[in-house]
Amino acid sequence: MRVMFGAMLCVLLQAIDQTVVIPALPAIGKDLGAYDQLSWIVTAYLLTSTISTPIYAKLSDVHGRRRLLIACIAIFIATSILCALARSLNQLIWFRALQGLGGGGLMALTQASIADVVSLRERGRYQGYISSVWAIASVSGPLVGGFLAQALSWRWIFWLNLPVGVAAIWACHNGLRRLPKPLHHGKPKMDLIGMLLLTGALAVLLLALGWVGTVYAWRSYQILGLVGFGCCLLCLLVVQEFRAHDPLLPPRIFASSSYVASVIVASLISFLLFMCLYTIPLFFQFVRGTTAAQSGLYLAPFMLASAAGNVAGAMWAKRFGTLRGAMRLGSCLCCSGLILLAILPSNAPIWAVILALTLAGPGVGSCLLGSTMSAQNALSAKDMGSGTGALLVLRTVGGASGSTLAGAVIASGMIAIKHSHGGMHSAVHSAQHASAALAHVSAGSLTSVDAGLGSTFAAVYAAAAGFALVTFIVSLLMPDSPLRETTYFAPVAD
Repeated sequence: MRVMFGAMLCVLLQAIDQTVVIPALPAIGKDLGAYDQLSWIVTAYLLTSTISTPIYAKLSDVHGRRRLLIACIAIFIATSILCALARSLNQLIWFRALQGLGGGGLMALTQASIADVVSLRERGRYQGYISSVWAIASVSGPLVGGFLAQALSWRWIFWLNLPVGVAAIWACHNGLRRLPKPLHHGKPKMDLIGMLLLTGALAVLLLALGWVGTVYAWRSYQILGLVGFGCCLLCLLVVQEFRAHDPLLPPRIFASSSYVASVIVASLISFLLFMCLYTIPLFFQFVRGTTAAQSGLYLAPFMLASAAGNVAGAMWAKRFGTLRGAMRLGSCLCCSGLILLAILPSNAPIWAVILALTLAGPGVGSCLLGSTMSAQNALSAKDMGSGTGALLVLRTVGGASGSTLAGAVIASGMIAIKHSHGGMHSAVHSAQHASAALAHVSAGSLTSVDAGLGSTFAAVYAAAAGFALVTFIVSLLMPDSPLRETTYFAPVAD
């Protein structure tokens, strides 16, 4: 449990930081006098954290988890101070990018640390603890961020990281002493070319996702060029990983059909999760006319249901020793809830919307847990760090893609509506992200376009249901591998 306490604090630190910033974006834009680049406060963090995740995982196989995790927390704390002191939006964006370099190691090293000392069959219970912490942070983060931005200052959302970060360093310094020593020794052979190619590919593709439908048209040569260039870099990355002596993403881990299927499920479910996290509060505020605090409360049943799905998945793993059945059932529930959410009329009772969200939530939670455990079950001891890092990278890319594409669809819907509601024109074009654009438009001014916005949100949830269906198909095809009863390592005595 000492290892788990440190891991849970690390997850809390990362989860709160990701969710607490969103409701404070309008206050940040007002204070710093700039709105057109607000989306990059979120995008910059996601970009660098995604890129650094497999690098930390690779280094931890050689240097151990404990020292790297403490270093990541220290970087996170230092850059939080810089974010709180930022005097311009450009400064804040750059500081957020630096903060992502620390945040990228928190989840990867936490997952790998748990994998080192807990057997697969017992790991579900501990993953449930982690997921519960994430769910609590996801529910409380928007409420805390909105309160601090309104009552004090948006800068306090970054000062909040300091006490949590210091506690996490103390817990990791003491609790992670029991982690085993790394299997690999000597100077690590880093795949520098692979790192550069991965960085370039993710940067280009995330830029395309951030600009599509808002800055440039969906079929514009700028977007198509960025996507094409990003795909070329990915192809070069594949070639490099087969050539490298010690690759960043070892091709051998993708030889396992169970691992590949688990990665696909994890990416798709993360796509759906972040799509819901970003659109549900907007739906309640601008279609149903609720306040920001109320929308956060209405999001709570979805997150609590997701945590319950994690617990149910852990119980399934312990009872049956496999996870394929849990992922099949979970993807069915998720698809059903999203279909119900898509077909509900804009004026449907609030309880009906919450019912749809509560139906989808357990499916998301059980699939996230099941895909992580199934992927780690397919990895050997020497690839646990790299394999876990690759899983989390692709899962993060899925989450970033879900939120960004949902924002692009909503922004496109607003642009279509503006022809008959010209007051929205400047708001749409003054921001590069749907959430930032919506922040400029009061809920009262959107009353006459509720139906149009409602159909836009319905299209988003219908597309999400389609991805949930694909997840179910993948779960049907994946092998039903039994979970290991033992760990690769024994904890080191105090």
